[in-house]
Amino acid sequence: MKTDQIAPLYADPGPFASAYVEVSREAEDGDHLAELQARAAADRLAEQGAPEAVVAQVLERLSEPPHLPAPVSRFVVATERGVLLDELTPRHRAQPEATWGSLPDVSGWLTDADTAVDFVLALVDHEGGDVRRYAANAVAPEEEATRGGLTEFEHKIRGGGWAHLRYQHHVENVWRRNATDVVAEIDRLVRDHDVALVVLAGDPQSRQQVLATLPDIDAEVVELDAGGRNADSGDDALEHAVEQALRDEVVQEKLAQVHELRDRMGRDYAVATGIGDVVEAFVRGQVDRLLIDPAAAAGFTVEPGRYPGLALGAVADLPASLPADRVLVAAAAVTDADVVVSRASTLGGAPVAALLRWDQPARGASA
Repeated sequence: MKTDQIAPLYADPGPFASAYVEVSREAEDGDHLAELQARAAADRLAEQGAPEAVVAQVLERLSEPPHLPAPVSRFVVATERGVLLDELTPRHRAQPEATWGSLPDVSGWLTDADTAVDFVLALVDHEGGDVRRYAANAVAPEEEATRGGLTEFEHKIRGGGWAHLRYQHHVENVWRRNATDVVAEIDRLVRDHDVALVVLAGDPQSRQQVLATLPDIDAEVVELDAGGRNADSGDDALEHAVEQALRDEVVQEKLAQVHELRDRMGRDYAVATGIGDVVEAFVRGQVDRLLIDPAAAAGFTVEPGRYPGLALGAVADLPASLPADRVLVAAAAVTDADVVVSRASTLGGAPVAALLRWDQPARGASA
C-alpha cells in the first residue's frame, strides 16, 4: 500500500498515542461494550505515561458512535498537538490496542489496511448504471453516481418486418448510449484515483455492452453474476461476491510481490533481507517496497544511533532502541516507499525484506 496516508504523522515530533479499538454498537449491549473498549485503551495509554490531555482526545474520538453496520473499528493517532489520524475500518478487533511511544504504532491498522483494495463497483442494466468508488477499507463509497437513464424504446416491440427492425435498432442504440455513459464514469474514476480493480455486476447483456465499450484502462475488470440495481436483486449475494473478488485481488497482488522478491533473491539483484540490511538500504535511499511481517518485526529492535542518516521524520528524543516494525514503517513513510504486509515464512524466514530502486550487492540475510 501507499504510505501517503500516514506520512504526515512523521512531521510531528511526537511522542504519539496510538489506539486501535472496535467501536461497533449494533449488538444489544453494543454501546456498553464500545465504551468499555474505549476506556480500556485510554487506561493503557495513561499507564504508559501519556499526558491526560492526549488520553482525553483519544478517548473522545473512540467514544464517537460510527453510525455504521458492524464490524467497525477505529484507529486514532494523537499527540499533544491534536488528533493526527482518525480512520474507520470494517474490521473486528478482539482486543483494544493502545501504545504511547516515540513513534506511532500503526502495525495493527496497517495489517488490516493492506488486506483491502481501492475499487469501483458498477451495477448496470439497460437504463444505465450506478457507479461507486470505494477506498481501501472504506465502510461507505467515497463517490457514487447514476449514469445513463435513457428509456426511450426501452422494450423491444413484437412483430416483424422493417418496422420491427427499426424500433429494435432504436432500442439497442439507447442501451449502447447508456452503457457509454457508464463507461465514461468508470474510466474517470480509474484515471483520477488510480483504482486497481473494477467490479462489474448486473444485467448480463448490459455488462457485455460495458465491456465492449470500455477503453484500455490500467485496472483489472472482474464480472460478477450476482447483484443488480433493484432492491430485490440479492444484496447479500452481491456483498459476498464483491468481498471474494477483493480477497482474490489482494492475494494475487501479494503473490506477485513475493514472486518478484524470490526472483530477485535468486539473481542476487536489487533486494535486501533482514532488519539490518533493510535499515541500511533505507539510509541509502534505495527502498522502493518494504515487505514486512509486522508481528515478527515487532519482536526485534533497532538502535537508530547505529545508523547515521536514517530518516524518521521530525520525531525528537528517540530512545536508544525502538521496536523494528515502527522504525521500518516510519522510514518507508518518510522516504515514500510502499509497504506490503506479508509473512516471515514467505520472506525466506526474515521478518522484513525490501525491493530496491537500484541494484546493491546483497550481503546475506540478517536478523
